Amino acid sequence: MSAANVSVLRTLPFAQLRQNRYFYVYYDGFYALVGLAAIAAMLSLGHKGLYGPTAVFGTFKLWHLLFFPLLTYVLVLCHVFVHVCTHNSLPRPYNRIIGEICGLFVVVRFASWEVVHQRHHRFSDDVENDPHPCLPSYFKHLALTVVNVEKKLQQTYFELYGDTPETRKYERKRAYMSYLTNAIVITMFYLFAGPTAFFVFLLPASLLAACHLVHFNWSTHNAASPIADYKPVNLNHGYFRWGNKLFFGIYMHANHHKWPTKLNPSQVKNPLPIQPAPTKDDQVALAKLKREWEKRATPA
Repeated sequence: MSAANVSVLRTLPFAQLRQNRYFYVYYDGFYALVGLAAIAAMLSLGHKGLYGPTAVFGTFKLWHLLFFPLLTYVLVLCHVFVHVCTHNSLPRPYNRIIGEICGLFVVVRFASWEVVHQRHHRFSDDVENDPHPCLPSYFKHLALTVVNVEKKLQQTYFELYGDTPETRKYERKRAYMSYLTNAIVITMFYLFAGPTAFFVFLLPASLLAACHLVHFNWSTHNAASPIADYKPVNLNHGYFRWGNKLFFGIYMHANHHKWPTKLNPSQVKNPLPIQPAPTKDDQVALAKLKREWEKRATPA
């Protein structure tokens, strides 16, 4: 392996973007070629997916749905480990290798995940700059996240290389290329899984894992605050306790923001306080806050 390849494996994507303004052309181009090559190979070999008379798992049966929770859990873990790898929490160069593998499985790929997440840490809960600032409503927060990620990815590029007509034109083309690469990757997984496995297992599990990711970001920034006091908090009550056990302490988010390279934030020494479960009065006040916010957010 050449020194250049070793350097890439030891470097995170945002650092590469700062060094090379055309980083994404090479990055998305690489995944587009990999996806097209895999698609061509499956078509030429007559691959029919995971279900079918001659396929790996034969004919689909209802009891196969018992594996759906396991697949969802694995995809949630892929997001967890992409998150871990964005902070170099594993020994190098495993962060880049595992981050790229898990990023491919969750489609968005490691570079966009890492660049956007580094921005989140720099501008946490800043309404103008955080890619996913907290809102009272989870579903509004989900919609904002979907729309905002691409916007803040472009804003990051403008901050690095200037907000000019030329950079805006370049970023529009880069965005189209990223969307096309996403489509190629999804097509690759569709052909590999086949219609049954894709629509019954892979697609819904992927969407659930993505919704869990957004819920994790939302809840751990004090979304239950009745006064909109949004900030990273440690959660360990109710189902958050199980989430910490299953997903390497991800809900101990105040610890994570203070010690971002720690693999399991629940295991830091001298941790920050744990946010108590909301009281009934808190829940009533939060419901009122949501109603008021919905009125302000709805055009007259």
